[in-house]
Amino acid sequence: MKSKIFLALIMVATLLSCNSEKKDSNEGEGHEEHGPEGVVVLNKNQRDALKLKLGVFQMRNLTTAVKSNGQLEVPPSSSAEVTAIIGGNVKSINVFHGDKVSKGQLLAILEHPDYITLQEDFAEISSQQEFIEKEYERQKELYENNVGAGRDFQQIKSERNTIRAKYEGLKSRLLLLNLSPDKVENGEISNSIAIKSPIGGFINEVNIKVGTYVDSKDILFGITDNSAIHADFMVYEQDVHLIKEGQKIHFNVSNIPEKELTATIFAIGKEFEKNSRAVHIHAKINEKISGLIAGMYISGHIHTDENYTRALPNGALVKEGTKSFIFIVDNEVVEEHNHGEEAVHDHGAEENHHEEEAGHNHDAGENHKENAGHDNDEGHNDNTDMGFRMVEVITGSIDDGYTEIKLINPLPESTQIVMNAAYYLLADMKKEETEHEH
Repeated sequence: MKSKIFLALIMVATLLSCNSEKKDSNEGEGHEEHGPEGVVVLNKNQRDALKLKLGVFQMRNLTTAVKSNGQLEVPPSSSAEVTAIIGGNVKSINVFHGDKVSKGQLLAILEHPDYITLQEDFAEISSQQEFIEKEYERQKELYENNVGAGRDFQQIKSERNTIRAKYEGLKSRLLLLNLSPDKVENGEISNSIAIKSPIGGFINEVNIKVGTYVDSKDILFGITDNSAIHADFMVYEQDVHLIKEGQKIHFNVSNIPEKELTATIFAIGKEFEKNSRAVHIHAKINEKISGLIAGMYISGHIHTDENYTRALPNGALVKEGTKSFIFIVDNEVVEEHNHGEEAVHDHGAEENHHEEEAGHNHDAGENHKENAGHDNDEGHNDNTDMGFRMVEVITGSIDDGYTEIKLINPLPESTQIVMNAAYYLLADMKKEETEHEH
């Protein structure tokens, strides 16, 4: 009897040992198949939360650079301060601050009795000139025929020249006031004058009100033509010898800091500012962009030599120990990741199957397994998932937020690279690996 009990105990121990080894083997297989290392899969919501940006390698000049600040300016010929030639009272204002105007467009109307007086003087001198011209011709004919005295001819000639000068002077003043001499000669007298724009551009100053008196020295309007805007940088004395015409400047404008612009130097100042010991550097903006206004603050760097190299923003790089990595888009990672997840679910299903053999209802277990597999497929068929693979690189020069990249293994030029938030992708990947280990 004792021998039979002993044999039964040996058989139970052997069976338990076999089941334990099989279970350990399955657990090991499930851990190995959770997915490839060095990859992370993000859905659309995760990418939106990180504000993930994708791009390709950029060729940048990361050599000697002179950092400089300044502001946007327009040349003297592209800005104007409008004044009245002769003072008067403001009758009407036809433009508003910020309006776009063309050359010769009406800005305001002034009125004053002096305008009437000027036109009356011109009308009078015009009549005198008509009379003196006829008298001059008569005296000239008498003098040439030795009938009239030479003294009379010389006197009328002198009076003619004086009246002519007054006529031309008054005519020019009328034209400056935008008044028509022909109309005045025909008896059309106006008590007002038109103030017109001398250039095309935008109104940036309106310094008058209706009814106020303005003098000839008062500035009525300020106009700026922003189409001719350029970058005006200040370079300090110790760096001036590095600057040459034709060099390129990368810079940012205060109101659009996320967009980098470029400009090419076309003029270098020849004297220092007294207080700062800096020279003005003028550069033509290469991009056509709206919204630039004279006076905007700018900051940039001037490359003094040419050595373009492959580069990425600093946010595209992560470090692990002494090594540097970037993340590239690799959608095959999604399939590998899904395969690993399916392996884990299959392992769980096998465990359920063994438990069912131990006494659970077999049909209920099968239904549970089918439902679990169906839910899993629906989750991984989401076409918004994107896979990212970590790639080791060697870094070089660093300048103005960009790092030189040297590839250990070649990548296609069209490779899509994570341009920011690489640190968060690394953290997410480490988190996922830790969860699988547990």
